[in-house]
Amino acid sequence: MHLPANDPALRSWIPVATDSDFPIQNLPFGMGSWNGEPPVPVTRIGDRVVDLSVLAEAGLLDGLGIAREAFMAPQLNDLMAGGRTAVRALRQRLSELLRHDNPSFRDNNTLREDALLPADQVTLHLPVRIGDYTDFYSSRQHAYNVGCMFRDPNNALLPNWLHLPVGYHGRASSIVVSGTPIHRPKGQYKPAPDAAPEFGPTRQLDMELEVAFITFEGNTLGQHITTAEAEEKIFGLVLFNDWSARDIQAWEYVPLGPFLGKNFGSSMSPWVVTLDALEPFRTASPVQDPPVLPYLQHSGDRHIDIALEAGIATPDGRETTICRSNFKHLYWSMAQQLAHHTVNGCNVRCGDVMASGTISGDTPDSYGSLLELTWKGTKPLTLHDGTERKFLQDGDTLVMRGHCVKDGVRIGFGEVTGKVLPAI
Repeated sequence: MHLPANDPALRSWIPVATDSDFPIQNLPFGMGSWNGEPPVPVTRIGDRVVDLSVLAEAGLLDGLGIAREAFMAPQLNDLMAGGRTAVRALRQRLSELLRHDNPSFRDNNTLREDALLPADQVTLHLPVRIGDYTDFYSSRQHAYNVGCMFRDPNNALLPNWLHLPVGYHGRASSIVVSGTPIHRPKGQYKPAPDAAPEFGPTRQLDMELEVAFITFEGNTLGQHITTAEAEEKIFGLVLFNDWSARDIQAWEYVPLGPFLGKNFGSSMSPWVVTLDALEPFRTASPVQDPPVLPYLQHSGDRHIDIALEAGIATPDGRETTICRSNFKHLYWSMAQQLAHHTVNGCNVRCGDVMASGTISGDTPDSYGSLLELTWKGTKPLTLHDGTERKFLQDGDTLVMRGHCVKDGVRIGFGEVTGKVLPAI
C-alpha cells in the first residue's frame, strides 16, 4: 500500500519517541560522518541516522532521478540537482523503506547494520556547499522595535518597509554548522554618542532567532522567479542564528548597512527539513496593507506555523529559555523574498541560503534578539543562576530550537547551538 510521506497514520519499524523531532513524517536531509570516514548524505528517524550511501549502493534508491554518485558526494548539492521533484521522490522512497510493514530494509540484517547508526555517534556537517547568503528583515515587530529604539515610535518603519522585503547580502564563508564555537568579534564602536570611536571586542554580542531556506538551482542571470514558482525552487528550511555585534553595527551601518557587525559568524542547524514535510503546518499569511505591487502578490497559505525558542546555557550546563516566537510572525513570505531577490535578474544557485531576519512576535517574551528582549540593555534578563544578561558573555552557549505539531505529528529541526569564546 502506497501512503503519502506526510500521512499521520504512518509508522516506522524504527522506534520513535512521541516527543522526537524526527518521526517518519519528517525525514530531513543532512551530511554525516563517523569512524573518521568522509561525510555522506544522511537522513534521520528517531535517534537513528540513516546512511543514504549504503542504501544507494544496495540499489534501493535507483529510479528517482538522482545519480548514485550523488549519495557519495561531500555535500547535498549533487543530490539536489534533480530539483524538488527528485527530492520528493527520494523522501517518498525512504518513507516506504522505513514503514513498519515493509521488510526490504527491516529484515536485511546486513543492511541494517551498515546503514543505521546511533545519532550520538555521528558528526554532522554543513549540509550544503553555500554559494551566496542573503539576510532579510521580514518581521514587522522586529523592524518596529528597532525603529523605536533608534529613531521615533511614530516613524519606526522606514518608508520602503511595507512595500518590499528589505535584505542585505551577508558572508557565506562564515556560516558554520551547529556546535561550532564563535569568537567574540572585534571592531570599531562608540562608547557614547558624543565620544570618539574606539577599537576592541564587542560589548554587545547578540543573537538573532531566524529560519533560513536553501534553494535548488534557481534562475539564469537576467531572468526572475515569480511568487508562483518560488516554492518549487526551495529545498528546505533550517534554524539560523545570525550572530550580531550591535555596537559595531550601530557605528558602521550608515550609509551602506551591516558589515563587520554581522559577517563574523552565522550558525546553521544541520538538518534540512523539506517544504513537503512542513506542508501540513501551513497557516494564513498576514494581510499586507498597503497592497503590494503585482510581482509580490500571491495566493494561498504561504506561512508555516513553526514554534521557535531560544535559550542561554551558562558554563554549568543549565539553560534558561529567554524567548518563544513563531515563524508565522513574518510579514514577508519566503515566496515574496525569493521573487523580490530575483526580480532584477539576479541569479540564484543551488545551495544559496536566504535567512528570514530576526523573528519577533508581538509580546516582549517573543522578541527574537537580546537587543529587543533587554531593550538595548536597559532591562537585563535574569538567568537561572541569578546572573543578569544585557548581551551575551564569554562562556555562554546560545541554543535555538523549532518544531511544528498537528494531528499528533511533531516535525522538528533539532537545535542550533554555539558557544561564545573570548576574542582572539
